[in-house]
Amino acid sequence: MDRPRLKDQSKRMKLAWVVGGFIALSGVAFAIARLEPGAPSVAREQLYLDEVKQGTLERKVRGPGVLQPREARWLATRVEARVDRVLARPGETVEPDTIIVELSNPEVERAADAAELEVAASRAEYAATRLELVSQKLDRRSSLAEARATAESARLQAVAEERAFSVNAVSELQYSRSKILAAQLAERTQIEEQRLAALDAAVAAQLDARTARLRQLERTLEERRLAADSLKVRAGMAGVVQGVPVQEGQQLAPGANVARVAKPGSLYAELRIPELDARDLAPGQPASIDMRDRLVRGRVVRVDPAVVAGAVRVEIDFDEALPSQARADLSVDGTIAIETLTDVRFVGRPVGAQSGAATTVFRVRAGSSVAERVSVKFGKASVNQIVVLEGLDPGDIVVLADTTQWSGKDRLVID
Repeated sequence: MDRPRLKDQSKRMKLAWVVGGFIALSGVAFAIARLEPGAPSVAREQLYLDEVKQGTLERKVRGPGVLQPREARWLATRVEARVDRVLARPGETVEPDTIIVELSNPEVERAADAAELEVAASRAEYAATRLELVSQKLDRRSSLAEARATAESARLQAVAEERAFSVNAVSELQYSRSKILAAQLAERTQIEEQRLAALDAAVAAQLDARTARLRQLERTLEERRLAADSLKVRAGMAGVVQGVPVQEGQQLAPGANVARVAKPGSLYAELRIPELDARDLAPGQPASIDMRDRLVRGRVVRVDPAVVAGAVRVEIDFDEALPSQARADLSVDGTIAIETLTDVRFVGRPVGAQSGAATTVFRVRAGSSVAERVSVKFGKASVNQIVVLEGLDPGDIVVLADTTQWSGKDRLVID
């Protein structure tokens, strides 16, 4: 009678132990789940922490750039040609007539020689034609002079016979003949004058045509001389050779760049400011250019309206003398002061933080060793700082380091 009862009690006790163990394990699992499941531990020095502040923020933007010459020119080929000799190298000082590169093109040289011969022949032809026409004009003038003299003599004879006829000294027939002859010779004189005028017009037209032809040939000769002379590429200005992007033996097309020359004393800085940071840039804003050994002050003189590769080009003129090592194409960094913001909440600029963006950051409460992800909204940005519009309060500590490796985590444990 007691054995079955003992067996039942034993079964109930085993069941109680199993149920109790399951409940205990569930409790432990629940407690573990409550203890920051999967929160990674990160060394404090890896997080680059900064405190949210309330106060005045000097808003600036920064970008890389290079020094550019204010006066520079590319020297290009006028015709297709082959590079024979490179006579000047980058860094050399040159004068306006210094030959930097010698090119060759036999066809261009032959064309210039042929044009010279054509001009010489045209000038000789013009001179011969002019001489012949002048001779014709002289002959015509001589004929006119003779006709005028004959007509005048006949007129005087007619006048004399008219007087003689009035006193019956000559017959009416003789007097009539004298008048007719005088009239005929006067008319002949008019015809000679008309012929001379027509000849003058014809001579002028022929000489004009010859002159126009000669001028055309001279212009062609000038163009071909310039083409031939362009085979000797000259600096065209006093300065320094910045580049010679050709090699001896290279074949060049018309318009190909052969060399670049610049005046070294007129440099400005050309900065590339990220598009999102360049919205408030304007001429006149103060700037400072890092020349590696010192900062040089300047000001914005031009903001390019175009965006190229995500950046805006900004020109900076200098307000003070440049160091002696400054030269064209020297890499520099520039900072531009945009405005002063008063009584704003700001913090160091987290990696990837953009002006006007809504995002999340890790915040550390005072006295805590846990960083929690919170939503924030940023306002205007400076080089290393950014305005906080929502989500953070003064005194909060913010993680500035790149946190993309913890994109799936809401908490970090700071060692």
